[in-house]
Amino acid sequence: MERAPEIWFPHLGIELFNVNRVAFSIFGFQIYWYAILIITGILAAYFAALIEAKRTGQRKEDYTDLLVVGVLAAFVGLRLFYVAFTWETFRDDPLRIITGIRDGGLAIYGGIIGAIVAGCIFAKIRKLNIWLVLDTGMPTFALGQAIGRWGNFFNREAYGGFTDNVFAMRIMREQAQVVTPELLTHSVIYQGVEYIQVHPTFLYESLWCLGLFILLTLYRRRKKFNGEVFWLYLLGYGFARFFIEGLRTDQLLLGAMPISQMVSAFICVIAVLVVLFVRLRKRS
Repeated sequence: MERAPEIWFPHLGIELFNVNRVAFSIFGFQIYWYAILIITGILAAYFAALIEAKRTGQRKEDYTDLLVVGVLAAFVGLRLFYVAFTWETFRDDPLRIITGIRDGGLAIYGGIIGAIVAGCIFAKIRKLNIWLVLDTGMPTFALGQAIGRWGNFFNREAYGGFTDNVFAMRIMREQAQVVTPELLTHSVIYQGVEYIQVHPTFLYESLWCLGLFILLTLYRRRKKFNGEVFWLYLLGYGFARFFIEGLRTDQLLLGAMPISQMVSAFICVIAVLVVLFVRLRKRS
């Protein structure tokens, strides 16, 4: 009997087997692909930032120090943002905020906010140009996101509702993190295994972030003012995340509204206003 794939892109003809969320174990301690990809994304962003720092005459040592500060702040932000909007889950056992970190529960906007705040404070203390630091770091942040999002692939999470488009992805129902009634309505049986068919939103975001990194890296040489690339990153990422978040099945909600969509809309409006205001002021 033919073996059933664990993850399947039917319209692309891709069938994947043995897609384990655990990469390997060290003395019984499991190392997840999610962690490996996050670390890979961080290092890729760091080395890309060093290249830009050298081009613009900045000190590489500052970005090495900022790497440590920024990663810690981003990690704290990732967790606290998620906890703030799912507090009922942690209210009776606050220690789970720390002890339950390997079970998931991170929110990307918290990480972005944490990294930006840390970068601004760091630049202020070191007497660096804050806007130049942000212009250097944020496009590389997009590169890190493009790589890190593939951790969601291995975890079978951060996907959307049913779709039959060319990128449609099928996941074994028993391995899926979230299964909605709509997904069950369109489930598929193959080799005696039930699959749900979903939007691979992690893939959409990864490809968008990679494109955003490339475009912003090319545009940096033509920017009109320090800080413009930072605001364009917020605009570009917020624009895509607004639509991608609307597809997802695991949204953080504030009432009936997806929090990430609200944040995305807000930062897009602010970014557009700031860029237009500064450009118009420079012309006058």
